Amino acid sequence: MTAMETPAPAGTQTLLRGLAVIQAVAGGARDLKAIAATLGTTRSTTHRLASALVDERYLRLLPNNGYGLGPRLIELGFQARDEFPLAQLAAPVLDALGAATGDTVHLAVRDGDQVLYLHKNPGRNGPEMRSRVGLRMPLTRTGIGKALLLDSPPDEWRRLFEAQPAPAAVWGPREEPGWDAFVARMQAYVEGQYAFDLEDNEPSIRCVAAPVRDASRRIVAAISVASTVPYLSLERMEALVPSVQAAALSLSRELGG
Repeated sequence: MTAMETPAPAGTQTLLRGLAVIQAVAGGARDLKAIAATLGTTRSTTHRLASALVDERYLRLLPNNGYGLGPRLIELGFQARDEFPLAQLAAPVLDALGAATGDTVHLAVRDGDQVLYLHKNPGRNGPEMRSRVGLRMPLTRTGIGKALLLDSPPDEWRRLFEAQPAPAAVWGPREEPGWDAFVARMQAYVEGQYAFDLEDNEPSIRCVAAPVRDASRRIVAAISVASTVPYLSLERMEALVPSVQAAALSLSRELGG
């Protein structure tokens, strides 16, 4: 042992082996032979560890199915999620995305039939936009709202589309795109797992958005990059899709997705 090394706390090896058993079962090992092979432990040691974890409800042993993850892990998972608010978890991801793009970055969730903004990082590009934390917007009129709707059925899209007309200031004397155009765009967004705001809710404002999923793969939030038309050409919007999706995936992983 060097001067810089310190002895491991008592019980550390047992603790790490117990965690390794849980990881092995999570990875698909269902019997003692498979778990022991993954850990490199003897059958007796593996049985002792697995039995203790079953007793404490971290694992369960089901007839004909072998070992599986136990209810205690579900309880702890929900507790961990509740102790780390979404906006707090998202802050480093949003900061990095904003620094990389120079654009305004948002985090939002669905609240009934509206988008609720939870976080905003103002960008360097273009003027300040009117979005703010706590603001609510129509789901079908914002890119981040469309991203929140990617798993919803077309009937739900239509209900919201018809109930949420665009502000008159957006289209003025021009004819607003109808339902057929909207559903065609949504189907393309579902396929690509992203969404755009092409001045649908506010003149000259565009955005690129992507969904955030939790451990159940359910969409629980969305991230967007937004700016004015001079800074967000269609070509740049397309180029930003992978970056926004990567940020959303990073946050999804924090949520177990």
